[in-house]
Amino acid sequence: MKRRVALRLYAALTTAALAAATGAVVSMPSASAATGGATGYATQNGGTTGGAGGQTVRATTGTAIHQALCGRASSSTPIIIEVEGTINHANTAKVSGDSCNTAAGVIELKQISNVTIVGVGSGAVFDQLGIHIRQSSNIIIQNVTVKNVKKSGSPTSNGGDAIGMESDVRNVWVDHASLEASGGESEGFDGLFDMKDNTQYVTLSYSTLRNSGRGGLIGSSETELSNGFVTFHHNLYENLDSRTPLLRGGIAHIYNNYYVKLNESGINSRAGARAKVDNNYFKDSKDVLGTFYTDAAGYWQVSGNTFDNVTWSAPGSENNPAGPDPKSNTTVSIPYAYSLDAASCVPGIVAQTAGANKGLKVSDGNCSTQTPTPDPTDPTPDPTDPTPDPTDPAGTNLSIGAGSDGTSKADGTSYGNVRDGDLSTYWSPAGATGSVSVKWASATAVSSVNIREASGSAGSIGSWKVLNGDTGAVLTSGSGAGAITIPKTSLRKITFEITGSTGTPKIAEFETYAG
Repeated sequence: MKRRVALRLYAALTTAALAAATGAVVSMPSASAATGGATGYATQNGGTTGGAGGQTVRATTGTAIHQALCGRASSSTPIIIEVEGTINHANTAKVSGDSCNTAAGVIELKQISNVTIVGVGSGAVFDQLGIHIRQSSNIIIQNVTVKNVKKSGSPTSNGGDAIGMESDVRNVWVDHASLEASGGESEGFDGLFDMKDNTQYVTLSYSTLRNSGRGGLIGSSETELSNGFVTFHHNLYENLDSRTPLLRGGIAHIYNNYYVKLNESGINSRAGARAKVDNNYFKDSKDVLGTFYTDAAGYWQVSGNTFDNVTWSAPGSENNPAGPDPKSNTTVSIPYAYSLDAASCVPGIVAQTAGANKGLKVSDGNCSTQTPTPDPTDPTPDPTDPTPDPTDPAGTNLSIGAGSDGTSKADGTSYGNVRDGDLSTYWSPAGATGSVSVKWASATAVSSVNIREASGSAGSIGSWKVLNGDTGAVLTSGSGAGAITIPKTSLRKITFEITGSTGTPKIAEFETYAG
């Protein structure tokens, strides 16, 4: 869209002046927009492009984010806001202007359009500070962490929602986000991803939702049915009580998500909602699909899902679980193209791709990962998209969902940390040497492993051996962490033995691959 030169120059100068005062750094138009493009329902209704084609601004405070919005020529002028650092109450103030409507103590995207917010560099963390989207359209939020947003206690923000949308919102894509709480409603938290009051055409992809009483909802009551056309794919839902999501009316497409430790209920389709539930993996959970806590029925179409150690409650007047043998009771037509990973691959794919600071990796639709091609209008690679290590093994990480044990471990570490897909957790031996193993209930073919050291400990691992844990035979030996090829072996247990190290060895992930 062409704009008058005077207006464009005024906006740039205003933003630059504000940046100097408050921690935003203007970078001339560069490649920091979301790579790969929107997916799911966010591609409909004209599509979701965020701030593509607009100016790129760097922000290190919440106030600077607001100033970038307020410094535009109009409320619809495209803008890409690169965010780095911790955004919190102390650095997020209200800013006024004709192109914005902001508030203190929350990132307020109100009555605006054509905006991308993307975490860059060392990452963007919104600490106890929610992102509120209201009466807005064409918004992209990518590669950010939003954590511990409260609706009661102190400090409060955004009604307790990590990301909340309400009042005539259209076309939002949230991608590679990490949304976290530290408890449920009694601890002051609410939803991680909420949509209400006429919010439509939304996609949540490659994100993690953890440690909350409520994952999220579509519709605030049984009579508030103006929301819908929402896609959820390749997300991790972990240690949540309910609402993964709660659907009140509307249509949702839910595919290739990994659900683990859903404590009370999962996908709750109510009040005429229709959910297409494809190729998801549910593990160690209760009542993962159905209509719960109401007699207002919802519906589902199911195919290709895996239910691993899932328990189901008995039906009742306000309780209609889909299991123990889920069957479709509706059909849902999906208007966009998509590729399905097999459910068996989902835990491994999600572990490698979902959440902030994962290099924006995505599934290739065939149980492997890839880094999407940047938008052709942004020829410079995004700084958050490192070139994949060509030595990294391809395929599904067989360690996800397996068991583990080992020799004595250091205090505060766990064998399970090497197979959880989380690089921030790790196992250490009690001394300079020791071993850790991955094991399966039945024989599994393995031809390569990948040892990933925890942040700050790279290079600590010296000499090592890889052993067939069933027989004790040495499969290979060497030094230094990284990708290791072994003769393809069918075994129930594989062991990585550290025989020499400098400092304290810390293994974040012991990945195993078949090919």
